[in-house]
Amino acid sequence: MSETLTTGSAAARAPIPPIPAAPDGRVRAVIENVTPSVDGGRFAAKCIAGDRVVIEADCFADGHDVVAARLLWRRDEEAQWRLQPMAALGNDRWRAEFVPEAPGRYRYTVQAWVDRFLSWRHDFERRIDETDLRLAASSGAALAAQAAERGSGDTAARLSDWAQRLERAARAEADMAQLKRLGLDAEMAEAMMRLPDLRFACVHAVEYPLIVDRERARFSTWYEFFPRSAAQRPGVHGTFKDCEAMLPYVAQMGFDVVYFPPIHPIGRRNRKGKNNTLTPVEGDVGSPWAIGAEEGGHKAVHAPLGTLADFERLVQRARDHRIEIALDIAFQCAPDHPYVKAHPQWFRRRPDGSVQYAENPPKKYQDIYPFDFESDDWQAMWRELADVMLFWVGHGVKIFRVDNPHTKAFPFWEWAITTIKAQHPDVLFLSEAFTRPRVMHRLAKLGFSQSYTYFTWRNTKRELTEYFTELAHGRGHDYFRPNAWPNTPDILPEALQYGGRPAFMSRLVLAATLSSSYGIYGPSYEHLEAAAREPGAEEYLNSEKYELKVRDLARADSLAAFIGRVNRIRHDNAALQSNDTLRFLPVDNEQLIAYAKHTPEHDNVVICVVNLDPHHAQSGWIRVDLEGLGLAPDEAFQVHELLTDARHLWHGERNYVSLDPLRVPAHVFRLRRRVRREQDFDYFL
Repeated sequence: MSETLTTGSAAARAPIPPIPAAPDGRVRAVIENVTPSVDGGRFAAKCIAGDRVVIEADCFADGHDVVAARLLWRRDEEAQWRLQPMAALGNDRWRAEFVPEAPGRYRYTVQAWVDRFLSWRHDFERRIDETDLRLAASSGAALAAQAAERGSGDTAARLSDWAQRLERAARAEADMAQLKRLGLDAEMAEAMMRLPDLRFACVHAVEYPLIVDRERARFSTWYEFFPRSAAQRPGVHGTFKDCEAMLPYVAQMGFDVVYFPPIHPIGRRNRKGKNNTLTPVEGDVGSPWAIGAEEGGHKAVHAPLGTLADFERLVQRARDHRIEIALDIAFQCAPDHPYVKAHPQWFRRRPDGSVQYAENPPKKYQDIYPFDFESDDWQAMWRELADVMLFWVGHGVKIFRVDNPHTKAFPFWEWAITTIKAQHPDVLFLSEAFTRPRVMHRLAKLGFSQSYTYFTWRNTKRELTEYFTELAHGRGHDYFRPNAWPNTPDILPEALQYGGRPAFMSRLVLAATLSSSYGIYGPSYEHLEAAAREPGAEEYLNSEKYELKVRDLARADSLAAFIGRVNRIRHDNAALQSNDTLRFLPVDNEQLIAYAKHTPEHDNVVICVVNLDPHHAQSGWIRVDLEGLGLAPDEAFQVHELLTDARHLWHGERNYVSLDPLRVPAHVFRLRRRVRREQDFDYFL
């Protein structure tokens, strides 16, 4: 039994809702899944100046009309968009690329539209009925005439002429082959595509931000040492001039960034003694991270180190050695820091009225007062802290290692880094945050150029493989740049405490080849310092954080020469200067880890094999991904062992390796292909 809707029913009386004026219902193109996209465009992706930035998007429309798309990009300070046509990849996926030439902040988005001309051309090419073809030719002539009106100059004149010729040919009953040739003229099609009809074009709602940094944000080699220990004489406090004398030593090892712990006046109240004791004795120098005393705070220099002019001279001398000086930014104060007296509202109070010192129970840091980022005077505090960094930029510092940024408010970092890089786009920030993964990723999204990693505690083959696969290809690939440290002044990991010289060598090779940026705390590292404060602790016995050290830089057992060789290998092989192509290779021994990196053109391929057992020789068969490394299945190739200069001829995907940790616990192979010369000898390049 059928039902009838009566005139008086409520449904029949319901009015049709008004059609909204925007968006325009005639806009038929759809744009989705733009990449790269960090949290839907909330945060910026990152790249290096001169890189090809590849943008992809899904662009489609209803029906069978042809869609066209283009990329729009510009620097933040530019008003005019630059345009780049996008190419169809299939399945409605589109791609274009652009090259930002200079550091700065950029934006990009995607525009798509149903292209009436391309749709007409697609159908015109397939038409076989003469009447349809002639009518279609007239339609095409009208489209060309409209395009001519949108243009100017020679292009408009050529399109106008083509429109007239096409219309005459349609009416003059020219033969179909001649009409088709005229209608499908490639030069005219190219001119038409330069003047698209964009009345109903769709521009994606999001303008995606992009941070473009200089090369050192991607590839850097860090060396940390304490300036106050640079004198190399017992009981003598080092100076900036002593640091100058160390520069050739650091340069010989191949480091391009020297990172100093804080160089500011050190507090006297609640100063820590040796081994972090609460009972300092006369002459104890305290922790550099207890910043500030009567003579100044974050914009002052610790007097025993020298003057601000001495520091500026050191920065210039470092540049002469192609080294940059990086400073530690530790936003915290010693109890006698001038800020504590001048701005008491910037610090929290305990119930007894005293200032709350830093603590992470059961650890207590009585010599440090943290800033209160919930202070009512937070805006003034933000401005002052940003001005601290700008002060040091003004004195030649372009790289900052930021101490514990995860204990400061996220909005502050986003504002401060954006503000500073707007004025100085070449400034870089390294986030020292060994904390929860999401917090580390958030800091990277907020603008930190590089980030510390969990490498320090990743030791097994499975741990290293999973972690560095995530770093190279995981969700943070577009914004998280890892910097791997096998040790720091705070962290002497267990692997170094018990692994001896082979562990120091293998961990260095892993850090230097798995990550395009890495660093060590020295001379502790090259001198194999492995004594922990107590069993189970990761803190150094007689830590340099609380006392001066004297080290013989020329000692015979130093790893300095080995470190220098590894760093030269990094600088000579572009494959090791990024993480994008990292791939792990199967090897039938759990104590051996193997991986490869290559340049996009495969003109530089590096294969690394590391023995993870510091006590025993290990061997196994490694399976090389020939296709992935640009090799033919039957191609013989040479592997040049760069640590020892040995050369081996490999053939096929399975090849044998053996590593004795008491000699060298790692292989760093450069793949060399066979070439023939006129003399008919084989050469490998």
